[in-house]
Amino acid sequence: MMSYILPFIVLILVVVFIHEYGHYYFAKKYGVGITDFSIGFGQEIFGWNDKSGTRWKICWIPLGGYVKFFGDRNVYSQADQEKIIQKYSEEDRKKLFVLKPLYQRTLIVFGGPLANFLLAIVIFFSIYTFVGKDFTPAVINEVQKDSPAMSGGLKQNDIILEIDGSKVKSIMDVSKYIMMSTDEIIDFKVKRSYDELLLKIKPNTILGKDNLGNNIKKRIVGIKLGAYNNEINHVKLGPTQAIYHAANEVYYVSISSLKYIGAMIFGKADTSQLGGPIRIAKISGQVAEFGVLAFISMMAYISISLGLINLFPIPMLDGGHLMFYTFEKILGRPLSQKTQEGFFRIGLFLLLSLMFFTTFNDLKDLGLF
Repeated sequence: MMSYILPFIVLILVVVFIHEYGHYYFAKKYGVGITDFSIGFGQEIFGWNDKSGTRWKICWIPLGGYVKFFGDRNVYSQADQEKIIQKYSEEDRKKLFVLKPLYQRTLIVFGGPLANFLLAIVIFFSIYTFVGKDFTPAVINEVQKDSPAMSGGLKQNDIILEIDGSKVKSIMDVSKYIMMSTDEIIDFKVKRSYDELLLKIKPNTILGKDNLGNNIKKRIVGIKLGAYNNEINHVKLGPTQAIYHAANEVYYVSISSLKYIGAMIFGKADTSQLGGPIRIAKISGQVAEFGVLAFISMMAYISISLGLINLFPIPMLDGGHLMFYTFEKILGRPLSQKTQEGFFRIGLFLLLSLMFFTTFNDLKDLGLF
């Protein structure tokens, strides 16, 4: 258990701290008072006060964190502005989040997800610069008999150029693109001799295991890959290339995740792959056994997921705040307090439902159901 718990705590501490620091940075930039900066929920384990009066603390339940603003009652909008003005002195009003201009409140809220995306970019940039990135072309060494690949026309020695419009820059991209595809038919663009061909392959879905030994539903096409001319092309990138490929990886993961979530909503993707804290703890422990590089790579992907999820337009999440600010901009005034509370109840129901569903999947994954 400790081999799972310790890596999980380190993972959560880093990605949550970065997320909350994104909010903190923009809040300080625009003069918002901050009373608490908490990693975790519940009772405080330890903490300290800085010179500005902010309480920095670590709490017992490591499933998130928060930044609490001075006088914070409702961070969604300025619906009860008159009451707030009457309650605080002119000096204190300058520190209130809800009295800041709309663009400043938007940046403060968006700062959390932005920080998560930037963390992922920094991690990928560091890996590509100091360790390198694989650019080994993917060549088909074998097409299995009666497989979807054979039926679709793939042949031995074909070089895979693209999958579903995404360029295959490395042999490692192939399995990733196949797994992330949610379409019934996958488009393969291959080079055969001097010709480029576009072939349509309908993958099979089987129950298998991932590289960590966990049970998953895998999409397979029935090919075995090798390196072009048996040469591995692993390159350390310069700063410009590294930042480009790092940003591109964050973009690809974000777009693919959104497509996969959309497919799950419409019943076209496997919902059993949704996991919560228990599964993250399990996988973080497994990945940590492969070394620091694998662990920080996973941290980058978790950071992207945290940033992305927080942008969903659900009250209680950052995206819910941004949704209310959008209404405020369009209408020229904030939504009424009653309307906001109605949205809040809907958001709470959705989040609790999601937590229940992911926890059920996690326990099922552990063989308890």
